[in-house]
Amino acid sequence: MDIDIIEEDDNPMLHRTDVRFEVVHDEATPSRLSVRDSLAAKLNKDAEEVVVHKLDTKFGMRKTIGYAKVYDSPEDARDVEQDHMLERNKIVADGEVDEEAEEA
Repeated sequence: MDIDIIEEDDNPMLHRTDVRFEVVHDEATPSRLSVRDSLAAKLNKDAEEVVVHKLDTKFGMRKTIGYAKVYDSPEDARDVEQDHMLERNKIVADGEVDEEAEEA
């Protein structure tokens, strides 16, 4: 999976950079988490600082266009992002305890 950055827009008020990117893949559309991890590695950021919002693959194509928000810190991501986007990207919101750890 190859990731190319198409556009980066700084958003200093929300402590983030909005990123549009293109993913070229050999198999089916990659998962949101694998794209997040690859994008974080490419940008030298922690995976919890990257929130992937959109992945769009045209039928039959091996190219996906995506949109992500890259925050300065995981705390900034938790403060700004909606809960359902944090959940989709497997980022634990403030005050939430991992339920599996709680049961143990």
